[in-house]
Amino acid sequence: MTTNIPSQTPLAARHWAWDATFYHLYPLGWSGAPARNDFASAPLPRLAAFGDWLDHLQTLGVDALYLGPVFESTTHGYDTADYFRVDRRLGDNQTLADLAAALRARGMRLILDAVFHHVGRDFWAFRDVQARGEQSPYRDWFHGLRFGGRSPYGDPFTYDAWSGNFDLVKLDLGNPAVREHLFAAVTAWVRDFGIDGLRLDVADCLDFQFMRDLAAHCRTLRPDFWLVGEVIHGDYRDWANPATLDAVTNYEVYKGLYSSHLDANYFELAYTLNRQFGPQGIYRGLPLYTFADNHDVDRVASRLADPAHLYPLYSLLFTIPGVPSLYYGSEWGMGGQRTATSDAALRPALDLATASASAPHPALAAAIARLAAVRRHLPALRHGDYRPLHVAHQQLAFARTVADQTVIVAVNAAPHPATITLDLPATHQGDRLTDHLPAEPGDTFPVVNGRTTITIPPTWARILTV
Repeated sequence: MTTNIPSQTPLAARHWAWDATFYHLYPLGWSGAPARNDFASAPLPRLAAFGDWLDHLQTLGVDALYLGPVFESTTHGYDTADYFRVDRRLGDNQTLADLAAALRARGMRLILDAVFHHVGRDFWAFRDVQARGEQSPYRDWFHGLRFGGRSPYGDPFTYDAWSGNFDLVKLDLGNPAVREHLFAAVTAWVRDFGIDGLRLDVADCLDFQFMRDLAAHCRTLRPDFWLVGEVIHGDYRDWANPATLDAVTNYEVYKGLYSSHLDANYFELAYTLNRQFGPQGIYRGLPLYTFADNHDVDRVASRLADPAHLYPLYSLLFTIPGVPSLYYGSEWGMGGQRTATSDAALRPALDLATASASAPHPALAAAIARLAAVRRHLPALRHGDYRPLHVAHQQLAFARTVADQTVIVAVNAAPHPATITLDLPATHQGDRLTDHLPAEPGDTFPVVNGRTTITIPPTWARILTV
């Protein structure tokens, strides 16, 4: 069965990340590291214990790891003190190098969090300004730094901060010396850890020329380097384009994934997917980074009113256009909600054996592994165009097509089976659709005169091919 919708981007031009399934780890939280760095203790290699998780990741179908902040910082990792040294609460540079080598030995990729918009007040150059004042050679490294006033911390100068948080000092990314320092750090990360890419923190606050220059530098280090930016709002094409970044975080789809289940309103998600990736979609050909939750937002299990909706939600995550990412612990349906003053509940310490044995939804990890395996098996789910086929309050169906393969995805959020009829104009009499997630062995559905009628199990999905 084929359709007449051509694939927009030639396969040869596609990046390794299109085929990846990511696992997102927030190391400082996961490892139970102290909340504050004393900058005096000997390094403790807590990160090394993640080596014990690699079998679990591969069982899930993960082939790329996104590590949250790992470099020396004061508290949460996004207040960097030293870009060249692994945070002593996680170990040392050799600890990270060993983990990177273990990943490579399994054929897995590694990307790191790159926090280039701001640094912490313990950043060595900022401390030099505190100590030497106007005589510091680093006084021009910080955006809006002005002597004569006082910062909220009592410094004899003021400076610009990220979103009014004066523990996060904004760097002047137009300063050549700052750029040289940051680009040298990236060079060292590629050399010492063999990283495959970076996730740029608050990319929607970064200077576009800086990102273009960073991208050019990274691709001199390795042509297949992957750059994904954290972007909350805006036209994603401003960031994701050949001159700037490869992808951005798809917060629009993130919102639709949980709210369409919470409100029994697949029309919301269907509208978003068609606007982004449909025949006239504005993001066709862009492999955006797709997720159900992360270290900054409530875990999806805490957002959903019906835990059974985790299954259709993850079915969608692995079949819609984009590069799917799992946040550590959420494969077991763990909950977690932020408060007005803390994100700690989103970033808990987690032991593999304990988490697996006490999983709130013990069947979810196996379902995710199954979905990841189907995605890996069917090129259309990784590279294919998107065409809507059916939408109702609790049912959604669409086609993904690449070359001579078409995959039909049908999802049901209702607590009972749902029967839907689909028009498949490119099919012909005699075709049969076979389910890759069969409720029973040999589940198939005939296509008669370009139409098929399928029944979707409750809170589950079908992924169908000829």
